[in-house]
Amino acid sequence: MFKKTAIATALSTAALVGVSQAQAADYVVDTEGQHAFVQFKINHLGYSYILGSFEEFSGEFHYDPEDLEASSVEMEVQLNSLNSNHAERDKHILSDDFLDAGEYPTATFTSTGFETTGEGEGIVSGELSLHGETREIEMPVTLVGEGEDPWGGYRAGFEGSTTLTLGDFGIDMSDFPEMMHELELYVTFEGVRQ
Repeated sequence: MFKKTAIATALSTAALVGVSQAQAADYVVDTEGQHAFVQFKINHLGYSYILGSFEEFSGEFHYDPEDLEASSVEMEVQLNSLNSNHAERDKHILSDDFLDAGEYPTATFTSTGFETTGEGEGIVSGELSLHGETREIEMPVTLVGEGEDPWGGYRAGFEGSTTLTLGDFGIDMSDFPEMMHELELYVTFEGVRQ
């Protein structure tokens, strides 16, 4: 549902803490090889969870281990690519009852800063635009790994998650139990150095 998602971008996880082999470079998120995921989890009436993903998105990031403040990430998610393994539910989530994907077809995330919290981890902050609303969010992120791939390229991989309050984005959940008012957003991806 979200962009840079994180949402998600997003998402967002690209401005990570330094590794000695890393160098300042631009990366493109590897969606063609299905090495990236934008997923969500939301409570269902207090009895279980709904899990889903957005299958069409794109992103890029600049990662500079010597100057983390210069690192950045951007992602864009196509909301109509929602898949929660239930077509009728997907249609309802995409309707104007919730995401209103007809009016707001994309979600985007653009980073505004990064703070290191330990080796290989930190918090990326940025603007998430969803459902016609833009809010500043923070997402703890972790460097999964980086290095040369078998095809002569160089990759870096990250993961991050955060909790979104749907009402902050104008999505009315007042008819639903309170535990359904928040959603966990999870983003993981490999980037290919350009």
